[in-house]
Amino acid sequence: MDFEEVKKEVLKFTKDRDWDQFHTPENLAKSISIEAAELLECFQWSPEYDKKAATEELADIMNYCILMADKMGISIEDAIMDKIQKNAAKYPVEKSYGSSKKYTELT
Repeated sequence: MDFEEVKKEVLKFTKDRDWDQFHTPENLAKSISIEAAELLECFQWSPEYDKKAATEELADIMNYCILMADKMGISIEDAIMDKIQKNAAKYPVEKSYGSSKKYTELT
């Protein structure tokens, strides 16, 4: 299944339940943050983690991201590619390779 089919399934799931009425950008942003915290909880006390639980939380985050992008008229693919280009300018390979420094600290 490709990404377009996945997006259609997420939107259909929401439409079939009449949940779109609750999906304002504000509510979706809150939901993304809540689900991200639940993903972080999978790693709370140990570097060991339950892959199934982490996968489910990651899927919840992605579902809400798809819904938010749709609600705001944002192409996820275009947004990601634009951000990669911006990051490539801020983090050129020759300065950032193997480094975790923020772009403002690269020399």
